Amino acid sequence: MRRCRPLTEGNETVARIKVLALVGSLRAASINRQIAELAVAVAPDDVTVTVFEGLGDLPFYNEEIDDSMNAEATTPAPVVALRAAAAEADAALVVTPEYNGSYPAVVKNAIDWLSRPFGDGALKDKPLAVIGGAFGRYGGVWAHDDTRKSFGIAGARVIEGIKLSVPFATLEGKPPAKNAELVANVRDAVGKLAAEVG
Repeated sequence: MRRCRPLTEGNETVARIKVLALVGSLRAASINRQIAELAVAVAPDDVTVTVFEGLGDLPFYNEEIDDSMNAEATTPAPVVALRAAAAEADAALVVTPEYNGSYPAVVKNAIDWLSRPFGDGALKDKPLAVIGGAFGRYGGVWAHDDTRKSFGIAGARVIEGIKLSVPFATLEGKPPAKNAELVANVRDAVGKLAAEVG
């Protein structure tokens, strides 16, 4: 049975699947943010993709300020917002570049916060896919593989069959939304992720 939200269209109620998108680049105009925004735009009718805007506001993970691990702590508001968004979502889509052969620090920090309490984090058993792009001929494959591994250890149900690593050179300087092949691939990735909800 799908854990999704109802959408009323006329007299019919349609299941609405909520996907939380986490973007590993903090730059407002980054290509990875544009890919995430493309996922929002091309999602199937029964799927809503929402980009979480607060990854850059998260403090570095520290058990002393995490009330899920320390009863004396008060968890910072950005962390509360991230965990609430993840708990509300049916699935997660991580869109990340590759920095120095791996994922950015903001992605790792989000994983650390979302993994606690360990074994019962907000994304536990929820389907998760990793896509994105980077400079270089492989388009961020190493970062994407590392992200899948870490989120899997943190408790998400990583969908290994959804892979999309975009070498920036293939975009020829155009926005992702102007590349018909990428548009189709992002739409396919979101659809396949939504199909894993259940």
